[in-house]
Amino acid sequence: MPRKLTVASSPVRDLLALINRPEVISFAGGLPAPELFDVEALRAAFDRAVSRRSLQYAPTEGDADLRGHVAARLTARGLPTDAADLLVTTGSQQALTLLVTALLEPGAVVAVEEPTYLAALQAFQLAGARVVPVAGDEHGMDPAALAEVVERERPELLYLVPTFANPTGRTLTAARRREIAALADRHGLWVVEDDPYGELRYRGEPEPALATFSERVLYLGSFSKIGAPGLRLGWLRAPADLLRTLVIVKQAADLHTSTIDQAAAAVYLADNDLDAHVRGLCAAYRERRAAMLAALPSALPAGSRWSDPDGGMFVWVTLPGGVDTAEVLPKALAQDVAFVPGAPFYATSPDRSALRLSFTTNTVADIAEGVRRLGIALG
Repeated sequence: MPRKLTVASSPVRDLLALINRPEVISFAGGLPAPELFDVEALRAAFDRAVSRRSLQYAPTEGDADLRGHVAARLTARGLPTDAADLLVTTGSQQALTLLVTALLEPGAVVAVEEPTYLAALQAFQLAGARVVPVAGDEHGMDPAALAEVVERERPELLYLVPTFANPTGRTLTAARRREIAALADRHGLWVVEDDPYGELRYRGEPEPALATFSERVLYLGSFSKIGAPGLRLGWLRAPADLLRTLVIVKQAADLHTSTIDQAAAAVYLADNDLDAHVRGLCAAYRERRAAMLAALPSALPAGSRWSDPDGGMFVWVTLPGGVDTAEVLPKALAQDVAFVPGAPFYATSPDRSALRLSFTTNTVADIAEGVRRLGIALG
């Protein structure tokens, strides 16, 4: 008999399977815009990368050139990193799964921001961990609330997306980052800093990585949002002792991440200006974010609240009057517009009046039309 799973399927993935119709304007998936992929440069990189070596088995730690490029980019962004500090993974989701396998036993306590990334909740639940939420506000996780959870629950791991969080778009302030890092040091708490969106900033100055403040912070990054998610390339930055364990765990999982994809990414980074490409992404997404924020006031009912993110991919909306957004979704789909209800992003007690909108995949015109349709569904 197969093992009985207590982990629910991702509602985002289930929803994406239902809305694959051209007439639907989808704000559901946290997807990069496919028309902005650097297709020709990536094609050239794959052409150059193909060789006998790149088609062979490879070290579990990852392609040496790729690790060097990633380390240089992280260092340039203010997080001093050597290639030896990094493990290349099959997307940052695998990095999280490897950490869960290495660090958590069934029944372990994991603290998370409230609400938080869906697939992280799935990973923790699949490991048999007990997930405890930590309160926050528009400035991210509240260090005082975290201190109370640490004293009461003794978590072994803290997970958060401190910059342009999924689903809320919030960014943790530098002062709070220092407090949380100091708390982790005092209590020997491992912290996972998941940073897939940090380079997608549309206003303001970058915050320092949480990992700059403590060696207890394990940093996860990805090419999915700044390159292309189909590459399935991510990385994990960790102390040497833990990294050795993670390499063994990854050997048991898949031996190594795709050699040819790593080689192509290394060639791409050597031959192209990824920073310039990211600036282009930010310019396009800045306009789309502005279009969504401009359209919401006339479409949402009075008393609605929504986030105003400095970057990333998401606007988080809370509706008034006890509305259950899961019940609104079928009405929205009937209007050919889609969103993700907010309840699944909560570890324990959900806010059913919340919903997540992603603005990156649609044009400015489609965003205005999609929000108009959403207003009809809410009317």
